[in-house]
Amino acid sequence: MAQVNERNEGRGLSNDKEGDRRHYSVVQDARPFRLAVIGSGPAGFYTTYKVLSKIENSKVDMYEQLPVPYGLARFGVAPDHPEVKNCQEKFEEVAQSPDFEFIGNIAIGDQAGQLPLRALMPHYDAVLFAYGASKDKILGVPGEDTVKSIHSARAFVGWYNGLPEYADLKPDLTQGEEAIIIGQGNVALDVARILLQDISVLRSTDITENAIQTLQKSKVRRVRVIGRRGPMQAAFTIKEIRELIKLPSVAFHPLDAALIPDIKRLSRVPRRIMEVLIKGSNAQVGSVEKSWSLDFCLSPTSFNSNLPSSQLSSISFEKTNLTPDLSDPVAKANGTGEFVHLSSSVAFRSIGYKSEALPGFSELGIPFDSRLGIIKNDYLGRVVETKERKAFKGHRPSLYCAGWVKRGPTGVIASTMADAFSTANAIEEDWTLKSPFFAATSSTGLGWEGIKKEAEGRGCRRVSWQEWQKIDAVEKSKGHAKGKEREKFTRKEDMLAVLD
Repeated sequence: MAQVNERNEGRGLSNDKEGDRRHYSVVQDARPFRLAVIGSGPAGFYTTYKVLSKIENSKVDMYEQLPVPYGLARFGVAPDHPEVKNCQEKFEEVAQSPDFEFIGNIAIGDQAGQLPLRALMPHYDAVLFAYGASKDKILGVPGEDTVKSIHSARAFVGWYNGLPEYADLKPDLTQGEEAIIIGQGNVALDVARILLQDISVLRSTDITENAIQTLQKSKVRRVRVIGRRGPMQAAFTIKEIRELIKLPSVAFHPLDAALIPDIKRLSRVPRRIMEVLIKGSNAQVGSVEKSWSLDFCLSPTSFNSNLPSSQLSSISFEKTNLTPDLSDPVAKANGTGEFVHLSSSVAFRSIGYKSEALPGFSELGIPFDSRLGIIKNDYLGRVVETKERKAFKGHRPSLYCAGWVKRGPTGVIASTMADAFSTANAIEEDWTLKSPFFAATSSTGLGWEGIKKEAEGRGCRRVSWQEWQKIDAVEKSKGHAKGKEREKFTRKEDMLAVLD
């Protein structure tokens, strides 16, 4: 045990209660095991942590397309949930290891300023894909692409969290008092809570100043969170629903009694959720300015606008019924042919995310399921190649995946950690046993040093961990001046200007 502790401490890693009480997997190679990690969110960091803890003489290079790390932990967690971001402390600890390199501001791709995936291959023993989900699922109904003031939840969340991709979103919350969110997962509840939250609460968080200004002008007073099925099939968790119901001076509209199952027959978790929903809020509808509701068994059929402005005015829904019954957690929604039209001046689509294949996947024969939005794998993280493996000159590293690109966009950060650890276990097992899963030919073992010259020639400007710390310090300084934790840069050029 002491031997393991000494090794971990020397690498800048502490020992946790799971997995690190075993000895390192010792491999007698003269050079280190080299792993490239693509993506710097929770899945990438947790896998990195476990690999460095379990494989002696291992080195990890982490590639990130933005100059700043943490992915979903930075850009997806609600600003009024700072405790969820505590995982960043572990990630900072990982980054202090002398066996870790952060290679920020370098996207994987074939365009100028990007690094082709094929350029990494010769220099690593393994490549881990942990780049998350960057695409939204769409409804595919009339008006979705043409009517104004319809946003994806991912875009809205990214906008108020400072994701550069959505810096210019400009959601207009001044056109009316009613907003509709389509989807009933935790992200949908996050959006509802931000729309209804007291602005003074948000001011002390790391939400962007631009978002504060927009929310301060908001006229939204009534929010509907709408789903195709019933309360027993909704994807939200009890923590999120309880927090929204307990918002001060915000009323929750009572549920339709016809949709409430016999709670005595429910298992513990759904029973607790139903009890919270039935109890409702302390504030009463009509006695406070703001209110919200969960509207069930409604399937969107069209977004409607006021001509000629194309501004959203209402959304049409078809009522549904559930088979076999409303208490079945996997009940299917069926259209009834009866329609309703609900007024709304702004709408948010929150029906899920999807990962996309990286440029170079097709060329390299890396199997990607476009329908599910995942890399095909053995559920333990090993990428399962297609039978039509395409020719690739030179060394081909073993391929792994973790996080949403492995299992789909489900779960919370804790489940991502467990998922990442399972992938790390597979990597350790394959490397230790010299599994056939590892390529027979050897990589150069140079890692980033073997790619750096080509990257510079393609116009890539790498941001190191030390440079990220400079950006981090400036953000915190700007935030502290405003009485908040940090004021995030929302544009890459502003992040990089700190380093010039």
